[in-house]
Amino acid sequence: MENYSGLIEKQRQFFFSGKTKEISFRLEALKLLRSLIKSHEQELMDALKADLNKTEFDSYLTEIGIVLEELRFTIKHVRKWAKPRKVKSTLTLLGSKSFIYPEPYGVALVIAPWNYPFQLAVAPLIGAIAAGNCAILKPSELTPRTSGVLAKLIHDHFPEEYLAVVEGGVETSQGLLREKLDYIFFTGSVPVGRIIMEAAAKKLTPVTLELGGKSPCIVHHDAHLKFAAKRVAWGKFMNAGQTCVAPDYLCIHKSVKDEFLKLLKESVEELYSLDAISSGNFTKIVSERHFNRLTGFLDNGDTFFGGRTNKEKLSIEPTVLTNINWEDEVMEDEIFGPILPVLEYDDLSDMISSINARPKPLALYIFSESEQVQKMILEHISFGGGCINDTVYHLSSPYLPFGGVGESGIGAYHGQGSFDVFSHEKSILNQTTRFDLPFRYPNTKNALKKVKLFIK
Repeated sequence: MENYSGLIEKQRQFFFSGKTKEISFRLEALKLLRSLIKSHEQELMDALKADLNKTEFDSYLTEIGIVLEELRFTIKHVRKWAKPRKVKSTLTLLGSKSFIYPEPYGVALVIAPWNYPFQLAVAPLIGAIAAGNCAILKPSELTPRTSGVLAKLIHDHFPEEYLAVVEGGVETSQGLLREKLDYIFFTGSVPVGRIIMEAAAKKLTPVTLELGGKSPCIVHHDAHLKFAAKRVAWGKFMNAGQTCVAPDYLCIHKSVKDEFLKLLKESVEELYSLDAISSGNFTKIVSERHFNRLTGFLDNGDTFFGGRTNKEKLSIEPTVLTNINWEDEVMEDEIFGPILPVLEYDDLSDMISSINARPKPLALYIFSESEQVQKMILEHISFGGGCINDTVYHLSSPYLPFGGVGESGIGAYHGQGSFDVFSHEKSILNQTTRFDLPFRYPNTKNALKKVKLFIK
């Protein structure tokens, strides 16, 4: 396995030079990154088409556009985020001033996944740059064209001692993880997340883990069914379901199940066509291994619609499975594909208990017009984040930190959250030298009595 200690040491020495801590340097890097993305937009779209058969619309909306918005927001606010913040002092610290100084960790490693190979590589990189770190980006080997474009953009326009892209497979990640890093940011599956955390623990390296899990979508009997159907169809089948926050399974109230499924089928036909494979515009499954795993679920329950596949194109059309129960194979792990199993419920409390009996999901979606129902679900189920009467869109807001809880992840980013996750908050007390409080010292007469006047 290759040794990356030379690269990391080079970055560490550049970090110690103090250059990356200058706000002007950070802003210059962020603006250059934005300019490069805009000028290479078509090249990125072509790469995403080659790797995943993404349409230009999907590539811009879910990859390029969201990154450009993140850059715009960060460039606008980074000066404010980076300033030391004055906070209050207690009476016992009379005469002092207290501050919090955000400081970068140093050399950060970003390990990116294949499902949104541009967005999920560059979005955390923006946070690392904004916070004043040096960074090494390890993109996915499963999307080689996109990884190659990313590598070229970074290598041609940023010094390696500041930002570097290291391409390669599992052995590359293993080699990087053996080194002493100052921060690790990983997006990917729960099993790999455990490996990352184990490697980080050996060197006590702080981590952010953006993982996944089975994200439920609950459609109650009072939901606006037409809107719900279209928003579920879009959120689930966008990127062929290869989205960490896609609705993984549907929990539908039995009284509206038939009507909703009819509307869902109409929505899929409108958005993707019921012959999505032949259209040539539906995102493909990333690899044959993932394709084989997904097609193994197609004999679970009954196929309400969909179910056709094309191995040569690595394509599976949008599929809805009914008569599913918790014991079916499709309900064991995150699906990460265009297959939507449907569970029905009569009693909402029972459904909530069933969800809570499983690992905490990354996302949860509620479709209901009742504030009481919304409140009940929000207060009784723990999950990373989600939407009421929509799907997926919560991750597009720079004002909403995005991340998981429990097995679905550790830490959150986006907007100021990206700056915060790559920053250590250094707490500083600046004490006065104009006077000294004698009761703080044990040799002062009646010191304890005087201390108790302040601390009760």
